[in-house]
Amino acid sequence: MKNTAAPTLLRIDSSARRNGSVSRLLADNIENAWLGAHPDGEIKRRDLAADPMSHISETTIQGFYTPAEQMTSTLLAATALSDVLIAELKSAHTVLISAPIYNFSVPSSLKAWIDQVVRIGHSFAYDGQSFSGLVTQPRAVLALAYGAAGYQGPMKDMDHLGPYLTQLLGFLGLPRVDLIAVEDTTGEALKVSDAVKTAQSAIPSLFQRVPA
Repeated sequence: MKNTAAPTLLRIDSSARRNGSVSRLLADNIENAWLGAHPDGEIKRRDLAADPMSHISETTIQGFYTPAEQMTSTLLAATALSDVLIAELKSAHTVLISAPIYNFSVPSSLKAWIDQVVRIGHSFAYDGQSFSGLVTQPRAVLALAYGAAGYQGPMKDMDHLGPYLTQLLGFLGLPRVDLIAVEDTTGEALKVSDAVKTAQSAIPSLFQRVPA
């Protein structure tokens, strides 16, 4: 039987800035484009700055590696948030992650979410020889902001944001990861505006001819 449930966009925001955030602005544009392609779609939001994610603990890690039949009430409680987040991720039609680069990497709030969803036997598998991703339904779109220029040039080796997220999501099995990014967001205002407009111009084509 065909699944007639409305497609869901899982939106993850991580910028500490609520106002003036370029990554959030790009995500707003991407969300609107997605809704244009999927007018019956639903949005599930997680704002990791407004509602910080719990970091994994020693007990959480123990629960990650404990067989289901051996899980105690303590371990079940410690892994409950991970269960919820992975279920959200697996059931999404599209995952939208907005993030600025902080000190050459992802915001700590986003890393906390990542550590909850990257879980053996749930979001990826290992057979003793190789890994395989278990999150194979959704595609992903990254809305990224870089405070400095040069991450596509001389600072390329210091970019641990876009490449990291792309590789991570691919590791989990997501079949497609698109990236919309703006660099030099702390630069001269007119240049930033032009760079944002250029990035925005690439957004409408993201969801053309994408099956529901």
